[in-house]
Amino acid sequence: MSPSHLFLMSATALAVCTVPLLVVLRSRDTDKFRKLVRVSMFLTLELIAFGAFTRLTDSGLGCPDWPGCYGMANPFLAHDHIVAAEEIMPHGPVTVMKAWIEMIHRFLAMAIGLMSIVVLAWSWRLWKKTGQARYAPGLPLAILLWICLTGAFGAWTVTLKLQPVIVSGHLMLGMGTLALFTWLYCRQQAVYAPSASAPVAPGIRALAALGGAVTALQVALGGWVSTNYATLACNDYPLCGGQVVPDMDFEHGFTLWRELGMTAAGHYLPFQALTAIHWVHRNFALVVFALLAVLLVRAWKVEHLRPLARGVAVVLALQALTGISTIYLSTPLAIAVLHNAGAAVLVLLMTMLNYRAKPHAPQA
Repeated sequence: MSPSHLFLMSATALAVCTVPLLVVLRSRDTDKFRKLVRVSMFLTLELIAFGAFTRLTDSGLGCPDWPGCYGMANPFLAHDHIVAAEEIMPHGPVTVMKAWIEMIHRFLAMAIGLMSIVVLAWSWRLWKKTGQARYAPGLPLAILLWICLTGAFGAWTVTLKLQPVIVSGHLMLGMGTLALFTWLYCRQQAVYAPSASAPVAPGIRALAALGGAVTALQVALGGWVSTNYATLACNDYPLCGGQVVPDMDFEHGFTLWRELGMTAAGHYLPFQALTAIHWVHRNFALVVFALLAVLLVRAWKVEHLRPLARGVAVVLALQALTGISTIYLSTPLAIAVLHNAGAAVLVLLMTMLNYRAKPHAPQA
């Protein structure tokens, strides 16, 4: 990619980044840094949802190279190459629409990377000025490095032609970015100190950590379903193909390092492998629901955790509804994107719950 096209891409990402920065600077919020972190958090959530839209519309290879599109800064400049590819394969991976979807996703990701640099610089300045622990630049630096790793997986997603383990890893790294921004945002909020009227239930911190871990595992299993296109491997619920335990191939289904739709040996992936992937995700959801139900019952008794417990309960109900709907409605795009976005919201809320469940000293 030529330096001029690389410069144009960077300028576009900077222009995208300028909009949320202006929102922060022109905000009436007296704590502009907190506002910056909150905006970055919600932009990451939106990027995850748009990434799901990119994946579900088969736009991941809309531009078959990286970071540009046919070596150019945007699909407008690469229009002739895209149209030529679309004429050969009208319903193939490269079309004008898919190219724009993919590049918009990349520009948004680059903008969030730039936002993380601003967060790091701002936190460093405030930390040097005030010495307050909530401004310590360690976590912002970790976020920047994490985003760089996520970007690398984004590049490999294209260069390795949507290899499932890379695409799933890219998704989980994106979820990790959201969790890190959320933790940083919680650190800017007023500290929730347990009071005599609302004591923290014994062991709730460990239970919240376990709930966060199983939620992350379920999100990873859901990503594995999506990246292997196994959503319709079971077309009924709660049975799968009319059976409680259908014929499944766990060995090939959960072999990580292989090409999309292929076994590690290079053969076509059997349908039983897709069934195994789908069946594990839907049944592990029952484990997640049971564990989170116990957590929510105990969190409900703690005054400052009750709003989060209510939010998690609502999102869990919506996840069950959208998950089952994708089966019976043959994966409508809007509901499938909503299901992916719901997983991101659940990660956000569970991160907040874990932060607030830990003991804090009152803030001066």
